[in-house]
Order: sequence, then structure tokens, then C-alpha cells
Amino acid sequence: MSSSSSPTHASIGSRRRLLTGRSLSRRRAAKDPHEARVDSFRSAVWGYWKKSGRHELPWRKTKDPYRILVSEVMLQQTQVPRVIDKYKSFLKKFPTVRALARAPLVDVLSEWNGLGYNRRAKYLNDAAKMITATYRGNLRAALAHPLPGIGPYTKSAVRVFAFNEPDALLETNIRSAFILHFHRGQSSVEDKEILPMVREAARGQDPRRWHSALMDYGAHIKKLHQNPSRKSAHYVVQSKFEGSRRQVRGAILKTLSLGPRGDLALAQELSFDARRVREALSGLLKDGLVSAKKGSWKIA
Repeated sequence: MSSSSSPTHASIGSRRRLLTGRSLSRRRAAKDPHEARVDSFRSAVWGYWKKSGRHELPWRKTKDPYRILVSEVMLQQTQVPRVIDKYKSFLKKFPTVRALARAPLVDVLSEWNGLGYNRRAKYLNDAAKMITATYRGNLRAALAHPLPGIGPYTKSAVRVFAFNEPDALLETNIRSAFILHFHRGQSSVEDKEILPMVREAARGQDPRRWHSALMDYGAHIKKLHQNPSRKSAHYVVQSKFEGSRRQVRGAILKTLSLGPRGDLALAQELSFDARRVREALSGLLKDGLVSAKKGSWKIA
């Protein structure tokens, strides 16, 4: 056999190096299992968003930080369907932060009526006054400072949805998604256990679209899997509204929005006993929602 038909030591070595290189490439290409889980989670979120995302929600059609702030405050402890119409009517009445700052509390509460947790309306009114007076209406600048009733989550949400700034939001729907995918079978899961994965999953994603998609996916997960957020250490069962102090407070504020009333007149006008009315009035007074003068109560 001629030398041209026999493999040389050089050609054999080249083939070995080529095979070794391919094996290394395959090993490098193989994803870390953790990274694969994160990618799979992202795919599930984006897939649901593309097919069933709530793209038409009114606050998703704006980048106005004031409008997004209003939506975020309204959405606290209140379901989306109840918020949609109130959000539209509230912004029609108070279209800018300056308009809300100028409004008397009685008008704000009247427009808020039906959403519950009326302290939120007062906080929003007070925050608008501070944003206007102290920061000349610049909400972005105001977010760097304390604002009445506006906590870290709400500030982060405004930055994400108004300015598309990267962050890691964590609320009930998002908790549900991460607990189901990464903490299945666990209970009393702390937020500090979830947050590293929330940050990792958000890395490299468009902040505004990612968090919108994530919230919608989480809401979907809650319906399919009996609300995984119940496994969170921070889960709180909301008390029934009927017969609650919240119901009494709401009824009082609705009545006082029509004009001042005395204790006895309030008790007679409302279908609650005088003791419960007095207790609710005491709480409303403490929260700065009502004021009293010579036995007559009115919106503060």
C-alpha cells in the first residue's frame, strides 16, 4: 500500500484534536440545570403573555407616572375588574397630579367610593400635594423621597412601568408563579428566599413588558393551582367585608360625603348599632379621614 493511502501520525492527531474540540463544545453548550429551569420559566411566562396577556388594561397603555401611581394604589388589595372603571372615572375627575393636589378630600373620597380601604385615597391625595408643593409636580424626583402612604413596592412599580427601569417586583401574583416553579412542596416561603430568583429571571428582560407578563402569568397560575401564594410566609387571609369594620367605615364616609352628621343621626341613618358607629368614627378620626366639632362629624 502506498504512503498516500495510509493515515499519517499528523492526520490522526488532527482528527483526535477535532473530536476532542467537538466534545468540549458539546459540553460547553449543555446548559446548567439551574439555568435551564430559569429559561423554561421565562418561556412559560412569555408564552402565556403572547397568547393570553391582558394587553388592553388601561394602565398598560400609558407611561405617565401619575396615572401609573393611581393604578398601583388602586390595585392594592383590590381585584383588577373592580379597578378598571374606577381608574377611568378617577382620572377623568383628577387628570393630573396637580388636579388631585387641589382637590378637597371629600371629593377624592366620593370618587374613590366603592374601592374600599379609603385610607389609600387620602394617602394619594396627600402624596399629590407633596409632589406638587415640594417637587414642583416632578413625580420621578419625588420617588427618591418619602411620600405619604407610598411604600417601596409602589415606588418600584412606578419606576418599572413608567420609566422602564430594571427592578425586581414581588407581589401576590408574582409570588404565586415563583413558588409554583421554584418552591413546590414548601410552605411558609419567605420573600428573601424568592427574591434572588426574581432578580435572576428579570435579568436581560424588558422591565415593563416582563413584569406585566409575569403578573398575568401569576394570576393565571393562582386560578389553576389553588393560589400557590398561600404557601408564602407573608400570606394574609382577607377578612369578609360583610359585617366588618371596613363596611361600617365605608358607609360612614359615604354618608358624610353628603354633609356633616351627628353621632345619633349617623347611627339612625345607618343600619349599625351606635357602639360600632362610634368605634368606626374613632378609627376614621385617627386616620385623618374625618373631623369632629361640637358633636358633628364631617370629612376632614
